[in-house]
Amino acid sequence: MRSERVIFLISGIPGAGKSTVSRLLALRFDRGVHIDADVLRGMIISGNAWASNGPPMNPLETRDVKEEAEKQLRLRARNAAVLADSFFQADFTVVLDEIAIGERLQHFRDDIKGRPLLLVNLAPDPEVVRRRDAQRPGRNVFHIWGYLDSVMRETMRDVGLWLDTSGMTPEETVDEILRRAPTEGRI
Repeated sequence: MRSERVIFLISGIPGAGKSTVSRLLALRFDRGVHIDADVLRGMIISGNAWASNGPPMNPLETRDVKEEAEKQLRLRARNAAVLADSFFQADFTVVLDEIAIGERLQHFRDDIKGRPLLLVNLAPDPEVVRRRDAQRPGRNVFHIWGYLDSVMRETMRDVGLWLDTSGMTPEETVDEILRRAPTEGRI
């Protein structure tokens, strides 16, 4: 087990393996915590707004809903950062899994105070993600969010550690993160 204290931000599109890898990574530390940002979103019991890409998915999705969804995503990032800093100050290594693409990465850079902050972009081939997503029971979202792969590659180029995990097991991915993130992942 490792004892050094850092904050990892594990990013990638839905289905890239963020949650699985993040949990395994946190287990590699004497004091490790996994913060799953999806859990924070799920805490909103009523009034949850979820923006979709493109035209409204239903007649109730309006500009107001999209604006509210953006506010809630920003709130989710702030709350995740507060949790990360709280655990970090209590001597935990933090592994935060979230889609931190484009301007959303800047939110985490601004909000997370603990350092070092290491960004890991999980970037398997989109076809691999589509297949993985099809195997997830009840959570098939690639058809909605798959476009984020090209957004990530365009807006995040040369930022953090990039891993093409297409042919890697989650355990191999964690090994690679531990080997390379301390030097290649600093943001």
